[in-house]
Amino acid sequence: MVKKAPLPPKKTNNFVRLSLFWALLVFGLLAVYALTTPNEQLTNVPLSSVIDRANKGEITKIELQGNELKVTPEGSDVATERSTKDPSASLQEQGLEPDADVELQISTPSNTSEVLWNLAIIVIPVILIAAFFMYMMRQAQGQNNQAMGFGKSKAKLYGEDKTKVVFADIAGNDSAKQDLEEVVDFLKNPKKYEGLGAKIPKGVLLVGSPGTGKTMLARAVAGEANVPFFSISGSEFVEMFVGVGASRVRDLFDQAKKSAPCIIFIDEIDAVGRRRGSGMGGGHDEREQTLNQILVEMDGFETGTNVIVLAATNRADVLDPALLRPGRFDRRTNIMLPERKDREAILKVHFKNKPVDESVNLDKLAAKTAGSSGADLANIANEAAIVAARRDAKKISNADITEAFEKVAIGPERKSKVMSQKDKELTAYHEAGHALVGHVLPDSDPVHKVTIIPRGGTGGVTWFLPPEDTSYTNVYEFKDILARALGGRIAEKLVNGDDGITTGAGSDLRKATEIARDMVIEQGMGTKLRDQVFHEDNGGMVFDKITHERPYSNETARAIDEEVSTLIKEAAHRAEIVLKNNMTSLQKLADALLEQETIEEDGVVELLKDAKLPKEAKLHA
Repeated sequence: MVKKAPLPPKKTNNFVRLSLFWALLVFGLLAVYALTTPNEQLTNVPLSSVIDRANKGEITKIELQGNELKVTPEGSDVATERSTKDPSASLQEQGLEPDADVELQISTPSNTSEVLWNLAIIVIPVILIAAFFMYMMRQAQGQNNQAMGFGKSKAKLYGEDKTKVVFADIAGNDSAKQDLEEVVDFLKNPKKYEGLGAKIPKGVLLVGSPGTGKTMLARAVAGEANVPFFSISGSEFVEMFVGVGASRVRDLFDQAKKSAPCIIFIDEIDAVGRRRGSGMGGGHDEREQTLNQILVEMDGFETGTNVIVLAATNRADVLDPALLRPGRFDRRTNIMLPERKDREAILKVHFKNKPVDESVNLDKLAAKTAGSSGADLANIANEAAIVAARRDAKKISNADITEAFEKVAIGPERKSKVMSQKDKELTAYHEAGHALVGHVLPDSDPVHKVTIIPRGGTGGVTWFLPPEDTSYTNVYEFKDILARALGGRIAEKLVNGDDGITTGAGSDLRKATEIARDMVIEQGMGTKLRDQVFHEDNGGMVFDKITHERPYSNETARAIDEEVSTLIKEAAHRAEIVLKNNMTSLQKLADALLEQETIEEDGVVELLKDAKLPKEAKLHA
């Protein structure tokens, strides 16, 4: 185990601190001297008066310091007067009688304070100026060091001083864990594999949707193997100066080799690993130089370094082929969205340290959250705790979890938005149209909830939830989804006439068109273009789009448009047939929505129990 080297002590500007110390010390000494020197309040008197009074015996003591006289009159213990004599003559020469009854004390004058003040006036400014210039020099040196370290790696090292994450700490992702356990075993027991001639895998690419736990799994590999873990984001390699990214890659791998065996984790590798030859910058593009350096470090002349590179991305389709070939990223681990049992395990982890009511059923919540990632589930648990805290509860209830789930899935309620009675009626018929069509059609998911309370950016919501996790969607299910999506617009038309349709169906129509186009282009579910796929790369390869023609002709594009139009018209026709034959049920559900605003699944089923599927709306193989 390679231990992390101790961090160097933090550098401080010792010269500046020392200079300030001496400057403050000098000021302190002068202050002490000034405070300890007696502040004598002496009265100035003429020298002639002092000599006359001394001759008469009215003065007890005269203290002579140079030309200065301090006079102590009779009846006083301290000097109260001061005077100045002629420097060229003594007191006797100026009239003081030799036999005068006065004590004459002559002392050398002290000039300590003058010396100190003169010294302070000269030394302290010099010290402060020197300290200022030294500070500026240190700042300039720091900037120079920062410039010299511009090409250094910014990777964070997680070693023995960090809390380790192991596979047991991560719920779900069992298949991904199994794929990564082999990497862990190689790091723990490399000689077992090397003895059979097996080579260490150079890289493992973790591919999955956002929030599925790619970063956490990478840290778990390092924790299980008990080796250093260098973590960096792909965007941290790229700067506006050409060559900086490549320099940082070299520095990162140099650090890793010194700590080998170890793991390098590059998050969002598509930031630097996108397909080369985009047409901008040529071979001197900074991003391409960085990618080239990664390719060389992973599979260059130097071998046997025992450094494994883990990389995470949710866009593996845009990565450069050289990055994915054997010898670079040898393994590809797909991290899928969690299934129901995995979602329940993840929810238990996130609710483990939260007080929950005994009636809370996490299995039921796991069933409703099909298609949610681990991050989504963590967000639901956190939102549930926030909702419970907002109402000053001690435990999280089912109602809190439901509100949190709906807030994360379809947005928060906007009860403060004021809607007119006309808008409420329109929304009620619109949402009732969605619910009725989806309830009647045989291959549609069941209705979970219908509400005319605005949520997120919508005026109302009709929510369908699948009863179980599914891996595939057939043509009939797609067509039922299209029909129920258009049910709101058709209900508006049937109630208000052809001129009564509104913009409320804008998002429904957009979604329906996207689904219909996906059926034709990506899934080969068209009629004339059956079993043909015309994939369009929308991964941000802007310059590839400009420099390359689309993968089909103008005639094919026209045929695709016709197929999409046919699917939309068919869905609208089926929705209209269903609604026309069940207008009583539509009216009943709309009235209930106007009265209750929100109706749960059981209420919808009860209100629509008389709705029937007309023969004309059935699909035939």
